[in-house]
Amino acid sequence: MLRITELRLPLDHAQAALRAAIATRLCIADAELIAFSIFKRSFDARKKSAVQLIYTVDCELLDEAAVFARLADQPHIKPTPDTAYRFIGQAPADLPITPRPIVIGFGPCGIFAALVLAQMGLRPIVLERGRSVRERTKDTWGLWRQGVLDPESNVQFGEGGAGTFSDGKLWSQISDPRHLTRKVLNEFVKAGAPEEILFIAKPHIGTFRLVGVVEKMRAEIEALGGEVRFGQRVTDVRIEAGQVRGVSLADGTQLDAEQVVLALGHSARDTFAMLHERGVFMEAKPFSIGFRIEHPQSVVDAARFGANAGNAILGAADYKLVHHVQGSPGSQGRGRSVYSFCMCPGGTVVAATSEAGRVVTNGMSQYSRNERNANAGIVVGITPQDYRLDKQLGGAVDPLDGIAFQRHWESRAFELGGGAYRAPAQLVADFIKGQPSAALGSVLPSYQPGVTLTDLGSSANPSLPQYAIDAIREALPAFERQIKGFNRPDAVLTGVETRTSSPLRITRGRDFQSLNVRGLYPAGEGAGYAGGIMSAGVDGIEVAEAVARELLGIAPT
Repeated sequence: MLRITELRLPLDHAQAALRAAIATRLCIADAELIAFSIFKRSFDARKKSAVQLIYTVDCELLDEAAVFARLADQPHIKPTPDTAYRFIGQAPADLPITPRPIVIGFGPCGIFAALVLAQMGLRPIVLERGRSVRERTKDTWGLWRQGVLDPESNVQFGEGGAGTFSDGKLWSQISDPRHLTRKVLNEFVKAGAPEEILFIAKPHIGTFRLVGVVEKMRAEIEALGGEVRFGQRVTDVRIEAGQVRGVSLADGTQLDAEQVVLALGHSARDTFAMLHERGVFMEAKPFSIGFRIEHPQSVVDAARFGANAGNAILGAADYKLVHHVQGSPGSQGRGRSVYSFCMCPGGTVVAATSEAGRVVTNGMSQYSRNERNANAGIVVGITPQDYRLDKQLGGAVDPLDGIAFQRHWESRAFELGGGAYRAPAQLVADFIKGQPSAALGSVLPSYQPGVTLTDLGSSANPSLPQYAIDAIREALPAFERQIKGFNRPDAVLTGVETRTSSPLRITRGRDFQSLNVRGLYPAGEGAGYAGGIMSAGVDGIEVAEAVARELLGIAPT
């Protein structure tokens, strides 16, 4: 087959127009085009009055070789690449797998690590500290509606991981020469996700649909001989002479293992501390902190799409914003980046803490994206040295310093919110002026259990470090120049967003194993090797392959 890229058509083009455009691009008669399929569809909305759809299509032709020979110099016409996933090996049915590989954590990374191991006949055991996805959903609603937190079953912990209570975004900018993202998408569709995720440019599933998808993926793992055990918190790893030998659970259970995948997620702080105590090599890494911002979704739609706002193909508009801080000479904020993070069109701001007495925000959308507000994190990049500066400490950075930093500001948010997991909030106009907010405008915050209006930028009672406050104050008017209405006075800021990514990296080598513990495979977002559902899923696949090489004696390529 031949692949055509950059095939542009008007937003309202007729159904037959795409086939006609393919024939025109290939300079063939319609009868020579046997069939075609859409590999990708995106849009260009830079000119709001003339939004264009951009297609990548795969074509089956009567004489493909002749057409390609004639058009071989065309940059947007190439042979269709082979995107099929091929397993690196398969365990013989009678191969004893003793001890069995263990996967700790059942978020996107753990799911795909376990799934691929099970598909290769390697019968993994999954240990998930939280509960099954439907039970977990009830526990999460308990926090949102009643202010009751279960530290082991919440937005961060439980089947599906933190990605379940998000927008379910399935795109990434990772390098993907093996087309592993296609494997991730195909498995989601196989488990019940809508088929459109295979071709739209920014696919998403949404929370409610993810629940059923995750359950079906678990069922396949179990049908292939794997086990998924809930309520199983790992409290220790047994390491002998630099080789992992097993794990201990909170209930006293001991499990032997020589291959352990650490798919922990970015909030398994007690497990990070335990691994650090056991001498597993890790290091502090940069992450970002800030607030959630909410606008009416209609404002974002109009700014991005103009008269085409509301078009079913375009859906609810999103945005991606970056501002490089000028600041004053010598200021701590100067040179930092402020950017939008995890933008959720037509969604809600959610309570995402996993620890008592702390407030953490995140964003979530359903598949329909039809809630009143748009929300996104507006966050500031920080470095490990900032952790030390913030605590007025000198010397080397400890790998766990970022966790202490997060906890400090999450506890401050709990205090500023007045307790009961209410979040501190402020109108954008008041934040920029440096005065507390007294009343909401037309933008009603979606965060539950509710917000308390305050002064997020108070120098006497701050919600974030001063350099972060200053940086966001400078960025908001700059974002207005990109999204008209972004800086509207009654837009709402809700604090705080601290868990944009893991504050540490459990460093691994090219064989995907810990630098100093054989058989320990740090993976996914918690280990510092992914940032979202798609990249975590891909990392899970690659780590599963590394485990399989050890178990099946396959030399690395």
